[in-house]
Amino acid sequence: MNPHEFEASLKADNYDEITQVSKVVGYQMGEHQHPFDACALITAGQIAIAVDGVSNDYKAGDVFHLAAGVVHTEDASQFGVTYLVGRRHLPKP
Repeated sequence: MNPHEFEASLKADNYDEITQVSKVVGYQMGEHQHPFDACALITAGQIAIAVDGVSNDYKAGDVFHLAAGVVHTEDASQFGVTYLVGRRHLPKP
């Protein structure tokens, strides 16, 4: 899937914010969570996302999903990473 097709699919799935993110070699983020659903297409480099102690590597062409509130770590320390990400903000109660 190319970035234009991916962006169209994000819009169709009601992702209200779409942006490109780049993290440099050496980037690591300890346990944290986001207040939004995230869906990302890796366009360059590689990132490891770990949830509940299980780590998955994502490289160019791969897509990952994270639901709002899921505690995870991020590690792009070896290659850095660039990805196109959609963020679907949850309605406020």
